This record gives sequence, structure tokens and C-alpha cells, in this order.
Amino acid sequence: MRHNGACRTKRRVVAGRVATTTTMRTHTCFASSTRTWRRRTVVPAGLALLQVRPRQSWALLPQEESMVALFETNTRGVANVFDATLINGNRGQKLADEAEGNGSGCVWDEDGHVVTNYHVVGGAIAAKKTYGAAQVVLQGEDGDSKAFPATLVGADRRKDVAVLRVDAPKSFLKPLMRGDSTALRVGQQVLAIGNPFGFDHTLTTGVVSGLNREIQSQLGSNIGGGIQTDASINPGNSGGPLLDMEGRMIGINTAIFTNTGVSAGVGFAIPINTVNNIVPQLIKFGKVVRPSLKVQFAKENVARQFAVTNGALAQFVDEKSNAGKAGLLPTRRSLGGIVPGDVVTAIDGRRVRNEADIDNYLDEYQVGEVVVLTVLRGVETDKPEKLSLEIALEESK
Repeated sequence: MRHNGACRTKRRVVAGRVATTTTMRTHTCFASSTRTWRRRTVVPAGLALLQVRPRQSWALLPQEESMVALFETNTRGVANVFDATLINGNRGQKLADEAEGNGSGCVWDEDGHVVTNYHVVGGAIAAKKTYGAAQVVLQGEDGDSKAFPATLVGADRRKDVAVLRVDAPKSFLKPLMRGDSTALRVGQQVLAIGNPFGFDHTLTTGVVSGLNREIQSQLGSNIGGGIQTDASINPGNSGGPLLDMEGRMIGINTAIFTNTGVSAGVGFAIPINTVNNIVPQLIKFGKVVRPSLKVQFAKENVARQFAVTNGALAQFVDEKSNAGKAGLLPTRRSLGGIVPGDVVTAIDGRRVRNEADIDNYLDEYQVGEVVVLTVLRGVETDKPEKLSLEIALEESK
């Protein structure tokens, strides 16, 4: 018996992929008297376990079919949004809020409302341009796209949300289904659809990487409860939807953490529950009627001077406000020096770590609703008193 050949592995590129070809070791056996021979192939140990039956040409795997169906079902609900004041690079005077100029939007309803980020149409807002504030490109049932002039309905700078309205036929308006961002879990798959760098209807995928992130928007405001994802988000994705695997919108993409200006795998979206509270008010009033305690809380560096590291220290309380009438005490002067005010440690049983927590929690309430504050009084003493105060929320000015 003699060995003929060896087991070798070769790599070659096929249709952009690296394919591996294994040559089997063969044994050729000769019979000495008749010079007849036979050949058998010896499969290297473990190789049989790696062999898979090839799928039919061009056939999609089940998970691929699901992804394609999600994209095709929802892509018409995503708009391309152009700030009209920045088209052709005409910025004019320096804008109060730096605008991105080109972004994405989400078809909200069949009345023609399209939701996007404030910073996408910041130029029109700064110029106080209402009708024709933006050009919104929508895709019709036949797959053709058309641009429509959009009217600015309202905007909330603090949460980086704006609502536009277009007068478009129903065939161009396919509202996205909305989900529940409070039900999200880290690790679940998500999809982002948008127009990065002007490439319309682009799909990227990833997972929920984190929850309850503090997002700093391009306008400098802080947005609580943000969704972190590794789905690729780039300039032009702003205002587009973040979807779950059921095709429900769970957030609006708004920002990325990067040193280069392009995606580094850390993107953020405004939770859809926050957006759900804002958009109806913008449509009805043109602004957000935001609830407030009418209390000014100390910044964290100030609170630390009074050894307050957990909770929100009341610095100023309007005596005529509901909080003042309920007995919430501010920081004040006395003969012995400055006396720290009450420290809010919870709202309706939810822990308050700082002022930002209060702002985030109050976004979930309406003006006139009553909340229960848990406060510590006398934090400068050895035995601070724990109190509960019921306060009706007022409109923020």
C-alpha cells in the first residue's frame, strides 16, 4: 500500500466570501499478482460533523426572510427630511440651534404628521419658518418617491422632537406601529431604518445595548431614559425609527457617541413612551405643556457641600406654589448660617438620585395630577425626619 496525496485546505474568494476547500487524503492499494487496485477516501476526524447540506441557490434562511419582511413592511413609514433653510447649503446668518439639515422622519398618522428630531429642522425653527419649513420625501404604494413641502406644527427643544405636517395622498402615508419602550430588555434585537449620508431607506441591525441612558442631544439638552444600541446610526439617521423584531417603533434615533462624527457602535434613541407624551401636545398646542413642581433644585456640586449625595436638594420654593403650600422647605439662611432645604428622595415610590430624575419622572405625568414626594428634612442633623407630601403638578413656565 502507498499513500497518494495529502489532506490540504485551500481558501478562495467566492462572491465576496471566503470559501474553504478540503482535499481528502486517499489510499491506493495494489494487489501484487493481478496489478488490480482500488481507491478509498479517508475523511479526517471531525470533518463529517462540519459538513452541511447546501441550501438551494438564492433561497433565504428563515431569519433572513423575517428581516426582509420587516424592512419591506416598515420602510414606507420612514421619510427623508430636508431643512428648507439649509437646502443648497444656504445657511444665511448663524443659527441659534445648529441644524443637521438632512435627516429622517417617522410617519405618525394618516393626517400627514411626520415626527423627526428638533435638530434636523433647527434652521427652520431658528428662522421662525412655518410653512415650507422642510421638504419631506415619502415613498408611495408603487415604490416611487415624491417630495412634499412640510409645515412645522410644533417642536420641543428639550427633548429634541419636532412634528411636521404634509398634505400628501393616503397612498404615501403609512404610519409606523408603535410599541412600549418600558418592556425593552438588554440583548433583544432591533432595527434602524433611515437615510444616513443621504442614502435613503437604509437598514441596519443590532441589539439593545443599554437602557435608561442619559442622552446629551446635539442642542445640549439632557434626555433621560434613553435607549442605547449598537445598530449603526450615522448623520442622516436622526429622526428615524428604532424598531423591535415585531416591527413596532420603540424609539426615535437621535444621537451617537463618537470621536469621528460617524458610528462607533454606540447610538441612542429617545424612548417611544416619551415621544408618545410629547407628540399629541405638539399637534394640539404647538408646544409641550410640561408639568412642574415649581421648585428649583440645587446642582449636584452645590448639594454635596451640604453632604447631600442621594436625592434632590430643594434650593428655592415658590411660596404661592402647590409645593410651597404643601410645606416643602427651601434652603434658607438663619442666625447660625445656611440651613439646607428638604431633600426629595422619591416620587410616588420611585427613587430620586438627583434633579435629572425628577425631570424625567415628571415627563410621564400631566398638569393637575397629584404626586407623593418622599422627603428628608433636617439633613444637617443626626436624625433627619422622613415625610410624605402630596403635591398637585402645575404648568411649567
